[in-house]
Amino acid sequence: MVHKHAFEALDRTLRDILKCVNPRNSNIPFGGKVIVFGGDFRQILPVVPGGSRQNIVNASLSSSYLWQQCKVHKLTKNMRLTVGSDPSSIKEIRDFATWLLDIGEGNLGGPNDGEAIVDIPQDILITNPHDPIGSLISFVYPSILENFNIPDYFQERAIIAPKNEVVQEINDRLLSMFPGEPTEYLSSDSLCQSEFLHDKFDTNLYSPDVLNGLKVSGLPNHKLILKIGVPVMLLRNIDQKNGLCNGTRLQVISLGKRVIEAIILTGSNIGNRTFIPRMSLTPSEDKIPFKFQRRQFPLVVSFAMTINKSQGQSLSKVGLFLKDPVFTHGQLYVALSRVQSRQGLRLLILDKHGRLTDKTSNVVYKEVFRNL
Repeated sequence: MVHKHAFEALDRTLRDILKCVNPRNSNIPFGGKVIVFGGDFRQILPVVPGGSRQNIVNASLSSSYLWQQCKVHKLTKNMRLTVGSDPSSIKEIRDFATWLLDIGEGNLGGPNDGEAIVDIPQDILITNPHDPIGSLISFVYPSILENFNIPDYFQERAIIAPKNEVVQEINDRLLSMFPGEPTEYLSSDSLCQSEFLHDKFDTNLYSPDVLNGLKVSGLPNHKLILKIGVPVMLLRNIDQKNGLCNGTRLQVISLGKRVIEAIILTGSNIGNRTFIPRMSLTPSEDKIPFKFQRRQFPLVVSFAMTINKSQGQSLSKVGLFLKDPVFTHGQLYVALSRVQSRQGLRLLILDKHGRLTDKTSNVVYKEVFRNL
């Protein structure tokens, strides 16, 4: 998901630095240093806000001038599926891995020129027409009220969806089911000082109430409601050395006025206790025509998460809720391949009328594979 410009900037920097050692280094990629890239072009490509298909493909590393100098080594064994697996289930694992690759490469559902309709096997579908969301929750979080205090209960499972609105819907439903008194945290929102320097900018139009109502990607909401025992996700890098990075999942164990105490659930620091303070956060996206900052705990409830946030995680139980189809390259492949076995996967797919269906869209930009 890293934009090619980041790698090209590193290339130019290393050439500039290392030409002091040897002038010939200025003509060699990365100044002669060996660089190892790791990734999978079947997965989600760099995010280009409002970008077209061409913009997204062009932002990928395979479209960079550096790619011509790269030597590709392919990994052929699906470690997520095979590690710790029973030898008797090898064929089933191999078939599931092949199906995932076909999804990732756009080989299912007929000719795929960016998007194709694929059939999902019945054994991994939620088919209860009366309360399909409840069935999905029961599959991913069985006996949640009895088990939420078990240390690794939330490490291994999650509901994922393409859009933030659907994720919010699932999180609100599960939070309401959770025992205990809710604690409400309200943010302090204000315009950045730089906005007061513009003569034509009328600061009176943007009262605190207006700023409080803004919901921005990557920023916690003005009103954050938490309960003890609830899983949450960090929205900012706080302390990378100790595993507190953007996307890290934690479980709340204490709710204070100024700090929240939590246990780390993912990464290399699982089980460590940490304290999360309020932070002043500024949105990075350009859709808002002014700069403001929100002082709030950089957390969001994470019974459910977006597909983009789930990338890189290995889970034993995954529920994929497709109220709306995936909308960019690799999202369906990433969502389906988070799980360690076919038995741990369930899909809830709704058509445009809100009815259950066994078909969904798969978006694959095949041109990104051309230079591989």
